[in-house]
Amino acid sequence: MNYQTTALRRALAADYAIGLMPATARRRFENLLLDDAALRVELGHWQDALASLTGAVPERPVPEHVWAGIKARIEPQVLHVPAKKPFWMSFRLLAAACAVVVAVLVGVLYQRDIGAEYNATLVAANQQPALQVQAFGDHLQVELLTLAAVEPTRALELWVIAAGGKPVSLGLVPSSGKGRIQLSKEQQALLTAPATLAVSLEPQGGSPTGQPTGPVLYQGALATR
Repeated sequence: MNYQTTALRRALAADYAIGLMPATARRRFENLLLDDAALRVELGHWQDALASLTGAVPERPVPEHVWAGIKARIEPQVLHVPAKKPFWMSFRLLAAACAVVVAVLVGVLYQRDIGAEYNATLVAANQQPALQVQAFGDHLQVELLTLAAVEPTRALELWVIAAGGKPVSLGLVPSSGKGRIQLSKEQQALLTAPATLAVSLEPQGGSPTGQPTGPVLYQGALATR
């Protein structure tokens, strides 16, 4: 593997910062960091970007009756809100994460979908693929891969976080779970370089502050040509 490829280096740094790398890949990446100052700087940018995202979201406990209602509607699939616990809880989660990393690197870097400028697969807290994103110039095509129970008064909002930057809204995920998100020129410009994509749970109509106000449900790395 050619680790001098800019897009690959950025994608690997993002995966490491988010926590998507399996143990073997993490050790290999950490060995690269020892002798590669530029790669350490790239990783720092991604860590700062993720910190700005999570720092903007206040911690609020979810009432038990809300969770009970969600479980009753979507069993056996449960909507997982990220919790403060290690990503790698079992071999099954490790295998799932490896599959996600392969899907992102192959689908995004090698552009298998005709007409799409890039693909990105966002994962939930349990490391299962949750949202597929494809870009077609002036719009995104999004599709939920896992069932998410969202109350009528809430919405899923998609964000992009450039390395070292703050979250910028790309729009709301269609309530049907699949559809098109139109992009402004400014939003298109943010997607011309590798970045992090994330989805948060917001009030109906989107965040009132311009920054994530609810829990971050899905996230993943974006790499472009």
